[in-house]
Amino acid sequence: METKKLVIVGSGPAGYTAAIYAARANLEPLLYEGFMSGPSGGQLMTTTEVENYPGFPEGILGPELMTHFRTQSARFGTQILTEDVESVDLSQRPFVVKGSTTTVQAEALIIATGATAKRLEIEGTGDGEFWQRGVTSCAVCDGAAPIFKNRPLFVIGGGDSAVEEAIFLTKYGSRVYLVHRRDQLRASKIMAERALNHPKIEILWNSAIEKVMGDQVVRNILVKNLQTQEVQEREAAGVFFAIGHQPNTQFINGQLETNEAGYIVVRPGTSYTSIEGVFAAGDVQDPTYRQAVTAAGSGCMAALDAERWLSHMGIE
Repeated sequence: METKKLVIVGSGPAGYTAAIYAARANLEPLLYEGFMSGPSGGQLMTTTEVENYPGFPEGILGPELMTHFRTQSARFGTQILTEDVESVDLSQRPFVVKGSTTTVQAEALIIATGATAKRLEIEGTGDGEFWQRGVTSCAVCDGAAPIFKNRPLFVIGGGDSAVEEAIFLTKYGSRVYLVHRRDQLRASKIMAERALNHPKIEILWNSAIEKVMGDQVVRNILVKNLQTQEVQEREAAGVFFAIGHQPNTQFINGQLETNEAGYIVVRPGTSYTSIEGVFAAGDVQDPTYRQAVTAAGSGCMAALDAERWLSHMGIE
């Protein structure tokens, strides 16, 4: 079985950036970029225009940005495998990484598998429908898009994240509707008060979106009152899922410390996980920011941490 100094699991801004730094440090990294588990390149592969990534003042398409990342990592010698990692064995050294068709040993390991936004099965919101054409899961990423400006926007959820997204969207939309299935918010008291008192936010209690409609982009939605069963059609330019994310850590099978939401716990200010020689970068360890630029930054941190750790261990 071949032994690699460094194996990176996951692509996207975190994985590819880690590969760029590791390859330039002559670590000859092997990167599993995924295949059936999701698009290689991460969540940006399902976005359209990215306008908040530094260095692209006119914006850039998400898939194009990730192609640049991938090409740059390969340029410096990263070996890229387009397959999924099915399991890792962290109980022995070197670690064992089992892919769909290959199995290798790794002296050090970087986990950069990201997180997947939770979405409800609502007609019109799926891939190939209005997903990324008015339906999204990141207000900070997409809220400033021209299609949302001075138009009614709908946020699905009732927790702190949903309230934060709704407040953020008030800078762009004409009015923001928070659609919640219950008669009170799950958000903390202070956040709930901000939503209740905001002049541009209206909460649709005991309600659920049943269908999203439009032409090239979202134009209208159907909202159902779960108590009266009344269904109303409303004008809408955007629908934002804000019901949380699921870190992509299933293949780790509980071998690393995670928090209550499943995110990998890292030592503050570093990418070190609960097992020496295993590092985490990007959204898989970040429940707070979840941005391409912060993921890339943490990918850099993971590569530098891995390089220093390998050097300390005498593995050159």
